[in-house]
Amino acid sequence: MAKDHYFDISAKLDMMEMKNAVVMAEKEVATRFDFKGIKAEIDLNEKAKTLSLSSSSDQKIDALKDILISKLIKRDIAGKSLEEVKTEGISGGNTKVIYRIVDTIDKDEAKKIVKAIKDAKLKVTPSIQGDEVRVSGKKIDDLQAVMKLVRELDLKAPLTFGNFK
Repeated sequence: MAKDHYFDISAKLDMMEMKNAVVMAEKEVATRFDFKGIKAEIDLNEKAKTLSLSSSSDQKIDALKDILISKLIKRDIAGKSLEEVKTEGISGGNTKVIYRIVDTIDKDEAKKIVKAIKDAKLKVTPSIQGDEVRVSGKKIDDLQAVMKLVRELDLKAPLTFGNFK
């Protein structure tokens, strides 16, 4: 009898790497000439899973976000892991943008993944297990085809594939 192989699709995020990326971004902002004398802050709230950027103008916020995204990518964290929640004006004419850190697959996206896998008519079995989707099958080639298929889907969550057995 052939043994079943499986893997999990999740959106887990290494919070330590996120902190490191924020620290590196803050260091770069401190040394950049275009931020001299201008308030520019990056604030990571791990408990609430939010990240806020505040600065004097929208252009500076965009520059802060670009710096942060580049540091995230260097640490193997997808840029899609930040979802903008709201923009608000704060004291002194400054602007603050709050981002939610996406580190789970929500139910709708999990259903979309399962539907796409079933529509591909591969000999695999997808199942939703909490905030993960487990895919099992007899052939490793089918599982690799599923990985390729899921990577091509346009999803909000940054997906990771793990527990491949």
